[in-house]
Amino acid sequence: MSTQSELYPLTFEPIYKEKVWGGRSFETLGRDLPGTDANGIGESWEIADLATTSVSGGGGNAEYSVVANGPLKGQSIRELMQTYGEAVLGKGVQPSDDGGFPLLIKFLDAKENLSVQVHPSPEYAAAHEDAYLKSEAWYIIDHEPGAVIYKGLAPGTTPEMLRAALEANTDEAVVPLLNAIEVKKGDCHYLPSGTLHALGAGVLVAEVQTPSDTTYRVYDWGRTDRELHIEQAMACIDFTDQDEVAEARGNAEQIESGVSLTHLAKCKHFLIDEITFDSPAEYKGLAGESPNMLSIWIAIEGSGRFTSDSGNDVEVNPGNTIMLPASYWPHVQSNDAGGRWLQVKLP
Repeated sequence: MSTQSELYPLTFEPIYKEKVWGGRSFETLGRDLPGTDANGIGESWEIADLATTSVSGGGGNAEYSVVANGPLKGQSIRELMQTYGEAVLGKGVQPSDDGGFPLLIKFLDAKENLSVQVHPSPEYAAAHEDAYLKSEAWYIIDHEPGAVIYKGLAPGTTPEMLRAALEANTDEAVVPLLNAIEVKKGDCHYLPSGTLHALGAGVLVAEVQTPSDTTYRVYDWGRTDRELHIEQAMACIDFTDQDEVAEARGNAEQIESGVSLTHLAKCKHFLIDEITFDSPAEYKGLAGESPNMLSIWIAIEGSGRFTSDSGNDVEVNPGNTIMLPASYWPHVQSNDAGGRWLQVKLP
């Protein structure tokens, strides 16, 4: 019989996805990427548990992250879910619809613009069994000067205006209808399903999302070798005015000596906080917070470690993603002043 005490801070083998818009920026995170400079790696799936993927998104096959460290090395995340149950997710937390892990964690490297796209709205997903809700948040890790994301439609854009622009299929017709937002490091943008969006060229992000890769493209910046999904997208797009420059960042609050927390995003699918270490320090979780809570940590800057009673400690460096099962209570040591890590939790 498996016990909760067998669990410890877990890392996973990255799953790399070659994309026409991808680059090689993951090498700046210490990654040994497959292929050569001619192979653009657009996505690194850090924690994934998908029984199916779309051909145009994940490639059409199932994708299950595999543990990279400690005694459970080699086991898939699906096997962990089946063996340990609520010791992974926490009491009362529901897995995804197919019994899998309820989040998908990625890094995205946009050397070129991603397609202008939308993910199924809740109404569309409910009516189509092959469409899965995908709400996501982007945390800007790095960017080139002047880089932008496209989030939502310019105020006053109607379905008729957008359809005419898509039929013209030119930058001059489409781009003015998109809400362009210049980015800066540390921005966090929430993109609920139904939001028309695109990641702009020269942006490196951490992405937290629901476990789906259902994507409907409407514009691909002159590329002609990928399918568009105009009719599906038009049935999903939210045409309400979205003219706000939506950055969810709250005010930083000191929670321990040398440790500050900033709330970045909160929705019914996930919570994202930024933990900043003003000096080398330990963080042991928020006062009054339930210890039986899953968390995922993404190191942006600074090094440190998670310690484990079992001795399965994990060293942390920028670009690392670590899952702390619900049966493990956070105990993190930052080795550097200026350390900046994301903490992702389920609501």
